[in-house]
Amino acid sequence: MTQQPDRSEPVSPQQAPASPQEVIAAALRRERARSGLSLTEVARRAGIAKSTLSQLESGSGNPSIETLWALCIALDIQFSRLLEPPTPQVQVIRAGEGPVLASAQSEYRTTLLAASPPAARRDVYRVTAEPGHPRDSAPHSRGVVEHIVLCAGRAKVGPTEGPVELEPGDYICYPGDMPHVFEALEPGTWALLVSEYS
Repeated sequence: MTQQPDRSEPVSPQQAPASPQEVIAAALRRERARSGLSLTEVARRAGIAKSTLSQLESGSGNPSIETLWALCIALDIQFSRLLEPPTPQVQVIRAGEGPVLASAQSEYRTTLLAASPPAARRDVYRVTAEPGHPRDSAPHSRGVVEHIVLCAGRAKVGPTEGPVELEPGDYICYPGDMPHVFEALEPGTWALLVSEYS
């Protein structure tokens, strides 16, 4: 008998709140990755030393308001984005999970996977892929979010640094404005892809 893979998600212990320096460091790394700019280029645009930016991204620096404003301008972001604590950016809903609404008139059920935010546009695609060559995607435009429902096969999907293995019926959403990957693990893999633009 074949043993089924463990599909449970890891549970992390309660963590202490991040310090302001840690929040800023994580935000700087996140926003620089989204911009696609190197450490050197962001430092140049902000008019600060590369070593200073490196310290800030590692959480060891103590930045002034003026330095943070300069970095916001260099990264083309609002000041508040450097002070927001990180929020979950990847959501996975396994097949059979999520709230289900049933029809009273037929054998029909629906599960809302993701609501469209105001002023957003969504494009829908069918994706087919075969094992052997992962599809590595460069970051798309700022604010793009991708939603995928795997329909057949198996695939690793999501941010390049931490893709999630999906099976038929599983759903994932992740930031499309960061490097991401779709890697088929079985022949005949296909999925529905929704690209959301705000």
